[in-house]
This record gives sequence, structure tokens and C-alpha cells, in this order.
Amino acid sequence: MEILDSARIAKAKRAFTTRRVPVERMQMLLPPPTEPKAGDLVLARIEALGHHKAVELLSGRKAALAATDEIVLAYGNRYAPDQFEAIVPRDLGPCHMVAAGGVASRAMTWHDKTMSPTAIVPLGLVTNSCGRVLNVADFAVAPQPARLIPPTIVVFGTSMNSGKTTTAASLVRGLTRAGFAVGAAKVTGTGAGNDLWLMMDAGAC
Repeated sequence: MEILDSARIAKAKRAFTTRRVPVERMQMLLPPPTEPKAGDLVLARIEALGHHKAVELLSGRKAALAATDEIVLAYGNRYAPDQFEAIVPRDLGPCHMVAAGGVASRAMTWHDKTMSPTAIVPLGLVTNSCGRVLNVADFAVAPQPARLIPPTIVVFGTSMNSGKTTTAASLVRGLTRAGFAVGAAKVTGTGAGNDLWLMMDAGAC
């Protein structure tokens, strides 16, 4: 176990996927060998740039990446026909950043028109002061008892770029203009903020 210096973690580019994890909880680094799980936070070093040349920060700004940069990502699977099919690896060996929002994974295949993925070297899983690995699921929004059950519309599609978010945003805009207070959420995806902001721009509260 290695102490994670506060100056080091402050300098690292923390991805949008990790936005709900308070930086003050990031205290220690659990180095290899260990097996990550989906949602675990990892401090990694950029080895070589590929398809993703920027990472979306907590603020949503896309920060340019360069070799040797240290970044904080969350492990996750990705099944994106237009980009990557990737799985959470069974070790902390070299792998890839497979989504701009900040997903660490091992790319198995990718679309013919997609560049090879950005290569990363995991340096260790990020833990709290007690050595417990930080996982995004532990910082999820707490469920609230519903006083009312509002009408719910579900939009789903067969793959990425099939028009799901565009349809959802259009529904939000139309219902908002009709005088309704509309809430919206994306329950699948790779942690980037684009879809969230599109629905907010359409009027979701």
C-alpha cells in the first residue's frame, strides 16, 4: 500500500466518471497484483495516445492528454459497435482508456474506422485511508421515497448513435414547452456529460 500524496492526486486529471467521489477520500494506492471490479477507481499513466486524445474532467472540460500524464478513471465494460468492445480486466496490467468520460478497460475489438485505443498503465487502485478501494457505486445518489409516481417514458435503442438521446431531448423540450416539469436520466452509457447536458439544455430539471 502506498500513500497517495495530495499534491499528486490534485495534479492528476480526474475523469468525469469519478465526479461524485470526493478527492479527500483518495488517500492510498493499492498496487498490483489485485483484480479490479467495474466502478473501481484507478490511477493510471498515459502510455500512448490513440482514439481518445482528451479526457472529460469533473467540470466537463475536455483536457488534452499527453504521454506520462496521470489520470484517475473508473473501470468499466464497454460495448460500442462504432468504437470499442472492452471488458474489465482481471488484473492491473496495461489496458486502455475506452471512453472520453474516463473508462479504463481492456479493448478486445474495435470498429474499422476507429483508431486503436489510448494505452494506459494502471499504477494502482485508489483507496480510502483504511485501504478500502473506492468504487463509484458507493457514491451513488441515495434513493428518495416517492410521494408521487409521475408518468415515465423510456427511450431505448439497439446501439450507440441510434438516436436515443436526441429522442429523449426532443421529448423533454416538447413536454417542457407544454408546461410540464420534466426530469430526465440516462441509465446506461460510458459516463460522459454530453447527453446529460443535452437533456438539461432541452429543459430537464
